[in-house]
Amino acid sequence: MATGLPRRRLLAGALALPWLGLPVAQAQEGSLKLCQSTALTGPLGDLGSAMHLGAQAAFAAANTRGGVNGRKIELVTLDDGYEIPRSLANIDKFLADPACFALFNCMGTPMVGAMMPKVIESGIPFFAPFTGGQVSHVAGARNVFNIRASYADEAEKAVQHLATLGIKRIGIAWQNNAFGKEVLAGVQRAVAAAKLPSPQAATVENDASDAAAAARTLSEGNPEAVLLGLAGKPALEFAKAFHPLRRGVTMYALSVLGTSANIKALGDNARGMAISQVVPLPGNAVVPVVRDFQQAWKAIGATAEPSHLALEGYINARVFLEALQRTGRNPTRTAFIDATWTLRKLDLGGFDINATAPENSASHFVELTLVGPGGRFIR
Repeated sequence: MATGLPRRRLLAGALALPWLGLPVAQAQEGSLKLCQSTALTGPLGDLGSAMHLGAQAAFAAANTRGGVNGRKIELVTLDDGYEIPRSLANIDKFLADPACFALFNCMGTPMVGAMMPKVIESGIPFFAPFTGGQVSHVAGARNVFNIRASYADEAEKAVQHLATLGIKRIGIAWQNNAFGKEVLAGVQRAVAAAKLPSPQAATVENDASDAAAAARTLSEGNPEAVLLGLAGKPALEFAKAFHPLRRGVTMYALSVLGTSANIKALGDNARGMAISQVVPLPGNAVVPVVRDFQQAWKAIGATAEPSHLALEGYINARVFLEALQRTGRNPTRTAFIDATWTLRKLDLGGFDINATAPENSASHFVELTLVGPGGRFIR
C-alpha cells in the first residue's frame, strides 16, 4: 500500500507554486483522505504508477502551502494489479472507511465498469476515473466526474487529421470488445462527417491470435493509413505484423498505446507511428500547466522522466484541488459534488475543463504526437 511520499521529499518541495493561488494556512484542520485503486504492478503497472506519482506531485505542492482551506490531502492507494476482483476488494475497503472522502483516479475500463454499481449506490464522489470508455459516463450520476477525453474523441481527431492531408483510403483494426467497438463507432462517425469512403475494417481478438491475419487483410486493401482501435497485446502484435508489410503506411494509435513499455516492446516498429494524447506534451514548458507540472515533479524528487500519464495524474489532482477549494472550509461529499459541476470554462494554463453533464467528459483535449528516434514523442 502506498500512503504518500516520504516526508523529506515533501519538505524538499516546500516552495510557492504560482498555480496554487492559496495563502499559507495558519492552522491545520486535519487531513482529507482520498482513496485510489490502481495498477502499481502487473501488465499495466507502469501506467498506474506514473499517474499516481503525477497526482502526488500536485498534492504535495498543495500540502506544502498548508493544504486547501487548511486541510492537507492524503492519497491512500491500493494496488489492484489491473485485476477486477482485487479492484472490487479495494473499493469495498474504501467504502467501509468513514474517513474516505472520495475515490480518486481509479484505473482501467474493466475495473471502472465493475466498480460503477457500487459507486452509484454509495453516492461517493468518483473523481477522474482513468478510462476513455463510456462505462463511467452514466447520465444522472452526478457523483461521477469524468475528465479524460473519450476514445471516440481520439479516433475522430485522427480521422480529421487524415482528411486534412487528403488521405481517403483508411483501414482500421479494432479489438473485438467494448473498447474496440467504441473506437470503430467514433471512426465511422468521423469518416461520414468528412465525406470519406467507408474504412476497411478488420477485427482482432483479445488474445491477439488473429492479429497477423488482420494485418494481412488490411495490407491487401492498400490503405494510405491504418487506425488501431487496439490496446495491450493485440495492438503490439498487429503493429509488429503490419509494419513489415506496409512500411510506408502510418499507423495511428490511441493514447493507451503510448507508454514507454509499449514503445520499447515495439522497437523499430514504433518509429513513425502517430499516437493521440489527451494531455499536452510533458516536455513542452511553453504550456503553463506543463511548466507547473515540471516544477512540482522536480520538487518531489522524482527521478523518472515525466510522461503523458504522469502529467494526466497531475492535471486530475489539480482539478480536484480546484473543486475542493470551491467547497469551502467544512467540506462534505454533497458540497464537493456540487462544486465539481461549477467547473466551467476553467483554464489550468493550456488545458481547459468544462463540466457539463455526467455523461460527458470535462475535457476534449486531443493532440497527435509522432514516435521519433529513441522512442521519444515529438509533435
